Amino acid sequence: MTAPLLSPKDFEFPAIMLSGVVDHGMYLHFKNCLSTAPQQGLVVVELSTLGGDPEIARLMGEDIRFHSELYPDRRLVFMGRTAVYSAGATFMSFFATENRYLTRGTRLMIHERVITKNIQLAGPLSTCIATLKATLNEIESSIAIQNEGFANLILGSQVTMEQLLQRAPENWYMEANEAQALGLIAAVL
Repeated sequence: MTAPLLSPKDFEFPAIMLSGVVDHGMYLHFKNCLSTAPQQGLVVVELSTLGGDPEIARLMGEDIRFHSELYPDRRLVFMGRTAVYSAGATFMSFFATENRYLTRGTRLMIHERVITKNIQLAGPLSTCIATLKATLNEIESSIAIQNEGFANLILGSQVTMEQLLQRAPENWYMEANEAQALGLIAAVL
C-alpha cells in the first residue's frame, strides 16, 4: 500500500531540521530531535547539506529505519532543501521513495565514496603484503557498503545500478524535477 502524496502544507513545521556538514554534531542534534518527535502521525525530517561523513549518514539512516519499524503509526518523511549532496543522498536512501520530497530547485549529488590514503611499505616482505591486502579489503568493503546504499536509493525507480555506477564516479548532479521524473523521490514541493 502506497502512502498518500503530501502537500506543501504538510511540510510547514518540520520536526527535525538539519543543515550543514553531516558529522557527529549533526547526528547528536538529529538524535535529540528524533527522541522528542511525535510517535504517531507525520514527522518531517528536513535536510540541506553539501555532504560529509557517509558513515554518520548511514547511522542516522539506520535510526530512521529502526524508528519506522518501532513506531508503525508514525510516518517519517524526508524533505531535501537547496542541496542534498553526497552523504545527504546516502541519508535520503533510508527513506522509502514515497517518503522522499525535494523543494523546487534542490539539487541532488550522488558520487562514489572517496578515499585518500598513503601506503607506507617498510619491513619484511610478508608484512608489506599484509598492509596492501588490508587496504584492498578496506576498499572492497567500502564499495560493498556504498553499493548497498545505491541499491536503496534507486529501489523502485527508473535508474539502474549500471547507470548509477557509470555516473557516480563523475559526481552525478540532478535537479529535483529530474529526480522525480526518474522515480527517486515522490514529489517536488
